[in-house]
Amino acid sequence: MAQKPTTPKGTRDFSTVEMARRNYIFDTIREVFRLFGFRQIETPAMENLSTLMGKYGEEGDKLLFKILNSGDYLKSVDRSLIDNGDTVRLASKLCDRGLRYDLTVPFARFVVQHRDEIQLPFKRFQIQPVWRADRPQKGRYREFYQCDADVVGSDSLVNEIELLQIEDTVFSRLGIRVAIKLNNRKILAGIAELIGEPDKLIDITVAIDKIDKIGLEKVNEELAARGLSVSAIEALRPILALDGTGAERIDKLAALLTGSEVGSKGVEELRTVYEGSLALGLNAALDIDVSLARGLNYYTGTIIEVKALDTEMGSISGGGRYDNLTGVFGLDGISGVGISFGADRIYDVLLALNLFPDDTTAATRVLFANFGAAEAMASMKLVKELRLKGVSAEIYPDAAKMKKQIGYANAMGVAYFAIIGESELAEGTVTLKNMRTGEQTTVPQTAIYEAIG
Repeated sequence: MAQKPTTPKGTRDFSTVEMARRNYIFDTIREVFRLFGFRQIETPAMENLSTLMGKYGEEGDKLLFKILNSGDYLKSVDRSLIDNGDTVRLASKLCDRGLRYDLTVPFARFVVQHRDEIQLPFKRFQIQPVWRADRPQKGRYREFYQCDADVVGSDSLVNEIELLQIEDTVFSRLGIRVAIKLNNRKILAGIAELIGEPDKLIDITVAIDKIDKIGLEKVNEELAARGLSVSAIEALRPILALDGTGAERIDKLAALLTGSEVGSKGVEELRTVYEGSLALGLNAALDIDVSLARGLNYYTGTIIEVKALDTEMGSISGGGRYDNLTGVFGLDGISGVGISFGADRIYDVLLALNLFPDDTTAATRVLFANFGAAEAMASMKLVKELRLKGVSAEIYPDAAKMKKQIGYANAMGVAYFAIIGESELAEGTVTLKNMRTGEQTTVPQTAIYEAIG
């Protein structure tokens, strides 16, 4: 017996119902991006490893899916690497390309490569899949979609405020109550200076970014394992526990970081984004979270993370400013800031909270019955007319029993079942059955568009 086929771990097939729901998410996000003046691009699924490596930190590099070189890829490899099990060096010899880990680094590459073709500031959005060799679990997949919006070529904090408006607009339209968390990488650098560990910024950010998952004590254990002194860890503890309103937390940070130039600059940037966003108004809760780091080394300023309030789920959106990312590709002085929506997690949240609209999965509005050649031709003429007016319509392909055709209409979730039988054909009418209410009416064929609303 043939083995039953399966998808690779961390990947999924999507049914017609699931795709309809996913497109509802994509269409909502895409519409908001365009509303704010962003234009769409796409980049290849795979990038050169030289483009990807070293941009996501040590842990991120380990999660890159690498692609074997084509042809006789072992021909020029030192066999001792195989015999000695030197997998890291072996991979570098066997693989020149990898699947993209996110959309931000490929976008930075795109900006550099197409610098003479784009107008700065450049506002782009991108909705494409990314891949990470992570351990699959609820809400975490190896293949998943990101929906990114970025602005490059502008240092203005107006961009951050606008991106928060995008976050708020998208989740308001989707009906998801969220909290938007804010921090600034410069504040984290100032804190590292304050506790006497300026060279340990990366170690600090990687550890404290896990505080929501593992708790403060486990974070302190990890900080100790990463070489931070006991005194530095103790000095960090009250900073991570700052309380009060957002404005009060910003004031406390300002007082704490008075002696740090970089830290003070981060506080003022955070204050500008926070106060500007509140002045415009948000449906979302806006919080200041000093532990927020997001673990990505390329952030240099504002850090954003969004979480759903009514269900347990990790981050469903996030982003930040990255002033130096294009510099690694040879183009200095191009600042950028962006956000990314996790479509797969948003899907899980909408499903858990039953927030998908009832008509999301209904592809066809009107399904015509089939009673034979003459009736079918009359029905097909009306199907064409409705399609020309933008109404999704189809005819059941076979002259099957009515029970089977009605059952199909129910299964497909159509709004109206249209009947042109012998009497309707003779009289130039069509009988419409509302599949939701069960109400049945007969109207002239010329009035069908008005009848279905």
